[in-house]
Amino acid sequence: QVQLVESGGGLVQAGVSLRLSCAVSGLTFSRHGMAWFRQGPGKEREFVTAISWSGANTYTSDFVKGRFTISRDNAKNTVYLQMNSLKPEDTAIYYCAARPTPYLSGSYYYTRPQFYDSWGQGTQVTVSS
Repeated sequence: QVQLVESGGGLVQAGVSLRLSCAVSGLTFSRHGMAWFRQGPGKEREFVTAISWSGANTYTSDFVKGRFTISRDNAKNTVYLQMNSLKPEDTAIYYCAARPTPYLSGSYYYTRPQFYDSWGQGTQVTVSS
């Protein structure tokens, strides 16, 4: 069965960096676009960033642009989220998601959770001030 397993979250102070990983199995990783979403306390799940099958194309939300970077290693079936200069407002559960569309086309689709069909269980990131 399809499994997405996130890791790398934790409790950190503002200003530091974390790298999240998402190990994927049970699907053809290189045929899937991947994304990270997050859900803060009392908030709806929101789009953070996405990457095409090859890694050549990415799209990142304005609120983390310049601080967060998505990447992938198709040989390891893993997608990463490098988070720098973390802020307390970045506190959330971070989820990786897979979409059976390898390219980033149509931001309406790849920025919305309902268009992803496989999800991880999430990893908690807590940033203290």
